Amino acid sequence: MLATKDPTAVERANLLNMAKLSIKGLIESALSFGRTLDSDYPPLQQFFVVMEHCLKHGLKVRKSFLSYNKTIWGPLELVEKLYPEAEEIGASVRDLPGLKTPLGRARAWLRLALMQKKMADYLRCLIIQRELLSEFYEYHALMMEEEGAVIVGLLVGLNVIDANLCVKGEDLDSQVGVIDFSMYLKNEEEIGNKERNVQIAAILDQKNYVEELNRQLNSTVSSLHSRVDSLEKSNTKLIEELAIAKNNIIKLQEENHQLRSENELILMRTRQHLEVTKVDVETELQTYKHSRQGLDEMYNDARRQLRDESQLRQDVENELSVQVGMKHEMELAMKLLEKDIHEKQDTLIGLRQQLEEVKAINIEMYQKLQGSEDGLKEKNEIIARLEEKTNKITTAMRQLEQSDNDLLTQTRTIAVSLVKSASSDLQDQYKLVKDISF
Repeated sequence: MLATKDPTAVERANLLNMAKLSIKGLIESALSFGRTLDSDYPPLQQFFVVMEHCLKHGLKVRKSFLSYNKTIWGPLELVEKLYPEAEEIGASVRDLPGLKTPLGRARAWLRLALMQKKMADYLRCLIIQRELLSEFYEYHALMMEEEGAVIVGLLVGLNVIDANLCVKGEDLDSQVGVIDFSMYLKNEEEIGNKERNVQIAAILDQKNYVEELNRQLNSTVSSLHSRVDSLEKSNTKLIEELAIAKNNIIKLQEENHQLRSENELILMRTRQHLEVTKVDVETELQTYKHSRQGLDEMYNDARRQLRDESQLRQDVENELSVQVGMKHEMELAMKLLEKDIHEKQDTLIGLRQQLEEVKAINIEMYQKLQGSEDGLKEKNEIIARLEEKTNKITTAMRQLEQSDNDLLTQTRTIAVSLVKSASSDLQDQYKLVKDISF
């Protein structure tokens, strides 16, 4: 023997399922409909019928003098006391002309609550107060059990719907609320066709995506080919520039060594001349001391000569310090040239690494491109554009080479002019020292 289920529980479950279907169908159809709903919209009419059945479940029968009364307007009218914002909707329902029955007022109240998007809030306040609801509902009613709370939670989703319902012109008193189950029954073939259409659309999207990827890969391969050619050309040019720069550095170092040796010889000679002049002055002073008459004037002359020679010595030392500063400037220029060469070497290493990566990518892309023969015209146009870009790059590289060559020539001319000026100044000083000594 199978255990018999409670019929009231079965009723509550059936009403809950119908509420779920009606709310879900209303939301989906409204979103697909794409504009505000009116009172003639069938899913909206069925929603109000289902809600009316849910609110009527387990409702107590009230006895009056003339007949028995069973209406949902009583609990809905109670919302005004629990939720102060609901006073406006209650007053507007009472002021509506043409509503004669409590059921008509309840139907108008549900429509206004939906337009205000506060139906869930109003009913939530109502189901919380079970003691007050017990005056209107039996203990096994849907509004007294958990199914009522579930339906209130589902009603929150209706806040996304915009409805514009005309309550004044409708005959809400005499409407018959019958649930149309045909709206919620779907054909299996239609569901299968929809799934197939979705799958076909997904496959077509994937095909278009793969074709677009193939086009992008073709364009990247052609651009990488042009970049490889330009990088190889720039690599060879940079290697030649490096060799020229190294030779220039070696020549400048040799010239620097020569200048240092010449400066040391000049310093030695000037020191020797100064020592000779000192000895001569001392001998002259001794002779001046031995002679008593007429030696004062000669002694003064000798002192003047000593002062002049010391002045010349200071001038020579100052010029030597100037030459040392010029040498420091030459060394700084050499360091700057070495720094530029190191930077170019670093760029060459980075370019080589990029060339290796580009070659690996080219090999992979060449293997992928063996099976594709479509779009030859587009590739030719892309190749022509890339050739124009390579020509522009080559011209820019030539301009860079010319600027580097101009820099090197300027440094050479500056170094040569500095060396010539230093050598000429030293020769003049050497001549002056010779003349003074003689």
